[in-house]
Amino acid sequence: MNTTTLATRSPLIVAALCWVAVLLDGFDMVVLGVVLPSMMEDPKWELTAAEGTQISTAGLFGMMIGALSIGRLTDLVGRRWVMIGSVFGFSVLTIALGWVDNVTLFLILRFLAGVGLGGCMPTAISMVTEFRGRRKAGSSATLTTSGYHVGAVLTALLGLVMIQPFGWHSLFIAGGVAGLVITPVMYFLLPESPQYLLSQGETGKARRIAAEYGIELDDAVDRSAADEKKKGYSALLAPKYRRNTLFIWATSFMGLLLVYGLNTWLPQIMRAADYDMGNAIGFLLVLNAGAVVGLVIAGGISDRTNPRSTGILWFVLSGVFLALMAIKMPILALYGVVFMTGIFVFSAQNLVYGFVGANHPSALRATAMGGAAGVGRLGAISGPLIGGVLLSLGMAHPWGFFAYAAVGFLGAVLFAGTRSLNAKSGRVSIAEPAPAPIS
Repeated sequence: MNTTTLATRSPLIVAALCWVAVLLDGFDMVVLGVVLPSMMEDPKWELTAAEGTQISTAGLFGMMIGALSIGRLTDLVGRRWVMIGSVFGFSVLTIALGWVDNVTLFLILRFLAGVGLGGCMPTAISMVTEFRGRRKAGSSATLTTSGYHVGAVLTALLGLVMIQPFGWHSLFIAGGVAGLVITPVMYFLLPESPQYLLSQGETGKARRIAAEYGIELDDAVDRSAADEKKKGYSALLAPKYRRNTLFIWATSFMGLLLVYGLNTWLPQIMRAADYDMGNAIGFLLVLNAGAVVGLVIAGGISDRTNPRSTGILWFVLSGVFLALMAIKMPILALYGVVFMTGIFVFSAQNLVYGFVGANHPSALRATAMGGAAGVGRLGAISGPLIGGVLLSLGMAHPWGFFAYAAVGFLGAVLFAGTRSLNAKSGRVSIAEPAPAPIS
């Protein structure tokens, strides 16, 4: 009997819950960039650029540790509880950020909140990929991470309307409360991944959930990996996966360097180029609006082709438009270039996640996703560091954009070093025929 004929629930339920959880990740990515100018002008804090860089780096180190450890944890204890715990922990700690009154405590809480949120993205993409199917891995990654950039846009908008009347602290409280609201909803509505249950020997429960959501469990890549003895990171560094693992990590480093470098320092770079505060934050908003549009486009193209070739092109175009941002031009033209930059920069990194989802068995997917996100966080740390150093030297405009453009081109070269995998020969087309339904 075909499971799809018995489906009583839509995989979109899972996609929507994961999307909202990732929206909080987008909030966390952008909120510091939005509040940093106000923190640096706040007479009670008088935050320096160096201290701002330290705070940003602390949160990113936390997210790196969270992604590396929680990604592996999801392959051990399941996706559902890791997702719920990540959102709850991040929310409580983020609310606390709205009440602290010194830099040291703020830095510690940002680090701990980062650990909690670090596992959210890899777990969410893994779940959506498993509920939508391997053949839609590219659009699953871009669909899920569109929440990331919607969250970034909303945070920029909240900054425009909340900082002036309520102070910069209010943004952290608003983000934390939103997380506490979604946590009980996830508890009641978010199911466990049937692929995870199947890998744990819970066949009956896995088939029941698969039937409810119309999921096909007969997967050629999963079957080929069933007898693999190595698990976790030891499997990722074994000969079958080693080449992809190393190139994926390096590409993710470049992708997240761009994402976090721009979202942390773009407003301040534009302030250094003599744009007013309204336009400085407006550029950040438009950058992330472009990201949402780019994710929709990239997801559709990658499902028709594959995430790898689409991602290589996207990295190249990221470099082109980042270089154009360094050129003085009329304000409307600059907004257009910023929008186009957002289309390509953020989608390029998310296509790396799509490639990971398509090329790893379910039992290894979350670990591989966590490894890509976790090692990539080193790039996320480097991006704000580069921006902070260039700002301190008075060189952020235009040299910051030229530096980021070079990173985009290097990302394309590294992504080209990956290859597709399959069960028999170590190579498989992402467009392989769909598996037969379970009867």
